[in-house]
Amino acid sequence: MKILAYNKRAHFDYDISDTFEAGLMLLGHEVKSVKTGHVSLKGAFVTSKKTHKPLPEFYLTNAHIPLYKHAGSQPSYEPTRPRKLLLHKNEIARLVGKKQVEGLTLVPIQIYTKRSLIKLEFGIGKGRKKFDKREVIKKRDVERDIRTLTKRKNKIN
Repeated sequence: MKILAYNKRAHFDYDISDTFEAGLMLLGHEVKSVKTGHVSLKGAFVTSKKTHKPLPEFYLTNAHIPLYKHAGSQPSYEPTRPRKLLLHKNEIARLVGKKQVEGLTLVPIQIYTKRSLIKLEFGIGKGRKKFDKREVIKKRDVERDIRTLTKRKNKIN
């Protein structure tokens, strides 16, 4: 499993409770661009769209995948177009139920390859307030200090 893109802000801005894995519907030149690492999840999110089917469809919105440089000219290509997520029916039903709870957002975490397929890991997150972010930073600093002190203590003994 090779990680192609990682959303650094996902775990900082949101409390992620559940994670899901989904396939991405991409064009041929987008696949080559993603596999070379030219993809950005900064500011991306997952949206749902009602269809004539009983269950909605989910899309990765605002993820930036630039045109593959050897693809030739694509005059109507839009790098931030919505890309459909490929999910099982039972996963869609779970997501619909959880998304109805207020304040929850579907946040993309990373894009990676699984065998020859490109997968998206996304989670259900609740947005953090500014003071929550400060607490997370303090907790991380304290844990780091404890680790370094225990390392030093173990070296002395």
